[in-house]
Amino acid sequence: MIADFLRSRWLGEVPIDRLFWRDVMLVGTAINIGSSVAALILLGLKMPLGLVLAVHFAPVPYSIFLALAVWRTADKAGGARASLFMLGSALWLIATIVV
Repeated sequence: MIADFLRSRWLGEVPIDRLFWRDVMLVGTAINIGSSVAALILLGLKMPLGLVLAVHFAPVPYSIFLALAVWRTADKAGGARASLFMLGSALWLIATIVV
């Protein structure tokens, strides 16, 4: 089931609107916020810094995957709207890694 989810996104089988708005902006952002909150809690509990950083940056590979999936899907679709999705996903990726 997870493999099907990942494969469908990677192969561009999911509509770009759903991929960007639901998977990236809604779910991806929620996962990143959740990991940041968990990392802050661990930091407050004076857990080892390595653990705190690992929790904080755990969603980065998934975030990179989502951004690349948007780019691959948008590249197939073409047009100005697809370019905006590509730009949006790149800015989102930068924001999730920096924040």
